[in-house]
Amino acid sequence: MRLLFDQNLPPRLAAALQVAHPGSAHVRGFGLQSASDPDIWEFAKGKGFMVVSKDADFHQMSFLFGPPPKVIWIRIGNCTTDRILAVLLAQEERIARFEADEDAALLVLS
Repeated sequence: MRLLFDQNLPPRLAAALQVAHPGSAHVRGFGLQSASDPDIWEFAKGKGFMVVSKDADFHQMSFLFGPPPKVIWIRIGNCTTDRILAVLLAQEERIARFEADEDAALLVLS
């Protein structure tokens, strides 16, 4: 599954995860760095991305609208990009199960 990283996450995460998630991108790559959350939601839905964000709004949207897109909510306070990357890589198996579960809308990683 391709991941779309929200503006509150570093763009280099998309490049660092190309092996595990080919085609992943950051919203900046599509000129969406200033887009509203609903606009990012619709973009991800239309392009087949899973949204990765630290934003609680995507958490709420996942329950309100359901998938697609699926949402990975990063619940780690202020930390380095390397820490976020380590969490994502360590949770690859959970992410794969989440992707395969048609009814799942939200995965919380902390």
